[in-house]
Amino acid sequence: MAEERARTHATNRHDVVMVNRQAIEVTGVLDVESFDSREFILKTGFGYLAIHGEGLHIKALTLEKGVVSIEGTIADLSYFDEGQSVGSKTKGLFGRFLR
Repeated sequence: MAEERARTHATNRHDVVMVNRQAIEVTGVLDVESFDSREFILKTGFGYLAIHGEGLHIKALTLEKGVVSIEGTIADLSYFDEGQSVGSKTKGLFGRFLR
């Protein structure tokens, strides 16, 4: 608990830098909630960030500094409010498409 609070204070800034939709660097990351080649869910100090695309993979990960770099073809970025469940929000979105 104290470690996460320390990381939160150390990462009170959140930046997203994308280059040509092929690489993205995110700062202010507290944790990587889940990932695969099509979706990354990152917990930031400003809520959850979902990154969608194709062929996504981690280029660099330094959670001590709160930095994640991802490469691949980036199609979409979206945020979820801190109070919402990431899984239910994602399932809800896909559920709407499958109906």
